[in-house]
Amino acid sequence: MSVIRTEIADHIAVITMDAPPVNAVTQEFMEELTAAFDAINDLDEVRVAIVTGAGKIFSAGADIRGRADRPTHPGLGWAHARRAREMSWSIVECKKPVIAAINGPALGAGLGIAASCDILVCSENASLGLPEVDVGLMGGGKHTMRLFGHSLTRRMMMTGYRVPGAELYRLGIVEACVPREGLMEAAMVFAREIAAKSPIATRMAKQAASTIEFMTLRDGYRFEQNLTAELSRTDDAKEAMRAFSEKRRPVFKGQ
Repeated sequence: MSVIRTEIADHIAVITMDAPPVNAVTQEFMEELTAAFDAINDLDEVRVAIVTGAGKIFSAGADIRGRADRPTHPGLGWAHARRAREMSWSIVECKKPVIAAINGPALGAGLGIAASCDILVCSENASLGLPEVDVGLMGGGKHTMRLFGHSLTRRMMMTGYRVPGAELYRLGIVEACVPREGLMEAAMVFAREIAAKSPIATRMAKQAASTIEFMTLRDGYRFEQNLTAELSRTDDAKEAMRAFSEKRRPVFKGQ
């Protein structure tokens, strides 16, 4: 039975992690989530994706119980670690913008999933944390550094502290913190806004943001300039300019 569900409507893909009771990250989970994001790369009808968790937890992270009982043989640990890395990169490298609708605790590998998304919104019962220190594991610090500052990242890594939703919003980590029943609508507000834009422009904006993060200022700006030149030659860019001059809403065709 699949643990990842994808529903598509109005150019928006909603990817739901549905592995009760806590959406723990197993081998099956990693493979299916990676496959879901790989698939929407090739779906022209999808312009933006939302990833969320079923139930009251976004994802509690690694399947600790399953890990303790998992048989060991040469190479197994390396393969597991590689799947975990590729799961996150399938989101970072997804051609379509991805919104995290964090419906509850996002811990360890669950935090990594959230941090790999482009825009984050959360419910009031949500939290981000790294509980690995309490279960004899380590990991997720680099993902956490993309969201939090020096001291708080280390506090999370060394104590297992979970940052609550209201604090995530105060710190500017998430774009909205709303009651749980209003979370998907809050995520949809952002998704609809993105879906109304040129899909070429939003794809290039994501490509630029994900690439320049690891570049120097000079190289990053050059990369953006080259993408701007490429974008300006598309039909969508020309339509956007015509619509601006004619004071009307543009009609984008993704060309």
